[in-house]
Amino acid sequence: MDKRTLLAVVLSLAVLFVYQTFFVKPPVKTQPAPTRQETTVAPQTQAKPAAATAEKAVLPAAAIQPALTGRLAAVSAPAGTERDVVVETPLYRAIFTTRGAALKSFQLKQYKTALENDEDLVDIFYRLIGQGKPKPEGQSRPVELVHVAKGMPQPLSVSFPDSTVNIPEDGFYQADSSTLDMTRGNEPRKLTFTQTYPGELRIDKIFTFHPDKFSITLELRVHNLAGVPLNQNGGLTWYQYVDPAAPVDSYGHDGPVSYIAKNIDRPEVSKLEAEKLLGPDVSWGGFESKYFIAALIPQNPSLTSFRMSKDSSNLVAVGLKGPKNVIPPGQPGVFSYSLYLGPKDYTIMKAQNIGLENAIDFGDWLKWLAMPLLIALKFLYGYVHNYGIAIIILTILIKLIFWPLGNKSYKSMKEMQKLQPKMAALREKYKDDKTKLSQESMALYKTHKVNPLGGCLPMVVQIPVFFGLYKALLYAIELRHSPFFWWIQDLSAKDPYYITPIVMGATMFIQQKMTPTGADPMQAKIMLFMPIIFTFMFLNFPSGLVIYWLFNNVISIGQQVYINRQPS
Repeated sequence: MDKRTLLAVVLSLAVLFVYQTFFVKPPVKTQPAPTRQETTVAPQTQAKPAAATAEKAVLPAAAIQPALTGRLAAVSAPAGTERDVVVETPLYRAIFTTRGAALKSFQLKQYKTALENDEDLVDIFYRLIGQGKPKPEGQSRPVELVHVAKGMPQPLSVSFPDSTVNIPEDGFYQADSSTLDMTRGNEPRKLTFTQTYPGELRIDKIFTFHPDKFSITLELRVHNLAGVPLNQNGGLTWYQYVDPAAPVDSYGHDGPVSYIAKNIDRPEVSKLEAEKLLGPDVSWGGFESKYFIAALIPQNPSLTSFRMSKDSSNLVAVGLKGPKNVIPPGQPGVFSYSLYLGPKDYTIMKAQNIGLENAIDFGDWLKWLAMPLLIALKFLYGYVHNYGIAIIILTILIKLIFWPLGNKSYKSMKEMQKLQPKMAALREKYKDDKTKLSQESMALYKTHKVNPLGGCLPMVVQIPVFFGLYKALLYAIELRHSPFFWWIQDLSAKDPYYITPIVMGATMFIQQKMTPTGADPMQAKIMLFMPIIFTFMFLNFPSGLVIYWLFNNVISIGQQVYINRQPS
């Protein structure tokens, strides 16, 4: 390997370092209130930075504006007793409260906060010798999407800011059911909350649930019981408490996220101002973590804006805001939303047809590589039922695609190795004339038809594939808690015992020993340090990515041995 090859390797390392340092931003990692579990979305506080969307009304504001009385009133919340309403499906268990007809809990049954069968090396030893080792009761619980601290109103409360009648968020509703058991059957079910202000208006919040979907529809009906038109602007807000003392996850983002005018925006919580308004043309907006999201979806994106704010208590509020609508006397105004409360699963989110899959942080440029690689992995998983094996098969397929290029590279390095004595003689002869040395070296390459860059070309070409797979393995929920074998029980997390990175470093060392480094002893020493550098870099990488690079090295060693044994 000559200096150009060394330069290519160093530049590749520099690209990786710069990407990790400047493009993988370390957002604030949020944590739940003490009484809750892992989350993506969380509570309200007594402050009300409401955000809303008015989606439909009987008449446009301009048509009845002359008839408005200009009255602006705040009504008192109806008295009542708070009780819970449980909605259970095969996918989740949701708990609503009659206070504000809001969401109190939303647990995803198929996703846990931690691995249930998290083995260590001692466990494996006991299992291999046929002995059982008692383990304490597991701490794994269903992932909770709602965090509600005592005294804080819950997400999905409705308010009516800037309206003729401003309704409190925490008023009591009457529910038409106390339980919806949807664990059997395939039919959608409705849950209706009703709140009445005599002589003013009646509010119906109608949730529609589907047993096989993470999507929920919400229809907000405001019935005008007064004798004059009501100028109403319905508000739907999601709140999240952010713990400023929580640890930071440099690979995830816990905070607001929105998809506006075909662009994704995910500001850091620490940089949020008192209130920020984005849009219109809002496809969706919400609050996310690395693997889960609570998304609010408007019916009319072109008339919708996205609002977000953070107050002094570190409460983040995100929501939708639409135009004011006029509700004539005796008629209802309808505000419609869709909700997606669930995992960032590419297939499920893509099926929503609103660009929700862009919430998966594959990056603007790398997503065109990450998405096909993820789709290929899922296809292979459908046959082998193990993502670790699927990664190995994908590694082989990628290697086969680059096989001709690899053969050309190894042949080029083999020819370069033959020229090393002549190159050493040229360096000695022209050691005081760098220009002449360069000219003579190129002439030597041309005479023997050797490309000095041929050895490093396959590595350079594979760098984008590496980054694409890196993104796919790091952010795809399919890899979360997905086991390989033995001690590797989560392919999205680092190897807990650093075994695979060390073995990967050993294979890189073997490759370096097989690769010609030229006559420069300093260059040879530098190249021998490369496996050490890569090993330390890979220690905290997802184990699935380390497996890819490890098996890529193993196949490359075999390919290089094959080429070296070929007659010249």
